[in-house]
Amino acid sequence: MKRALVSAILVLSAGLAASGCASVSGGDAHAPMTPLSRYVLQVEPGLDRIALAVHEQGLSSNQHAALRDLAARYGVSGADHVRIESPAGDDPAAVEQAYAMRNALQAAGVPGDRIQMAAYAAPDPRAPVLAGFETIRASIPDCAAEARNMGIRLSNQSSGGFGCAITANMAAQIADPRDILRPRAMTPADSGRAAVVFDTYRRGQPTATPQETLVEGRISGAVE
Repeated sequence: MKRALVSAILVLSAGLAASGCASVSGGDAHAPMTPLSRYVLQVEPGLDRIALAVHEQGLSSNQHAALRDLAARYGVSGADHVRIESPAGDDPAAVEQAYAMRNALQAAGVPGDRIQMAAYAAPDPRAPVLAGFETIRASIPDCAAEARNMGIRLSNQSSGGFGCAITANMAAQIADPRDILRPRAMTPADSGRAAVVFDTYRRGQPTATPQETLVEGRISGAVE
């Protein structure tokens, strides 16, 4: 009887120990494989669009400059088309401005078959004319809204917000969000310098760039 009681106590103790270890070292089934994979760079849909006020006298110099800038951004964006939207209501000045914007974009290098004309529901027939294209932008996580517990932890797991700030900083600084989706194509190699070095090597001459000889007093002269 005594031996059976001791065996039962040992089994119960082992079970409690196992459950205690599970509560300390156990993790979330949906946790990332590594702390660095909790936050990754992602993209989201964006819109690059400008609004130009309607003038009876046509496009102003500032509006021409804004359209040239838009055309330049479109040229490197990889977007499919530029969309010009004039306010619904058949206002002659607004319609004329929309086609003037089309001509200005074509003059700035946007192909005519890549420009779409449309109308949008506006509260005023003399509302601004819109021009823009769909693009993508880097998604910046809101680290302040992330739930985290910086208190004592008996596990060796990282905190909930680990890696958020780094990902947010990278997303805010990246120049072209398309680089997040795929690597850039390699540019052709510059073989000019390599040809010069090989030609020098074949002639048995040193291939290293000549080093400038430091002349005493040159540094002080440069500072002056």
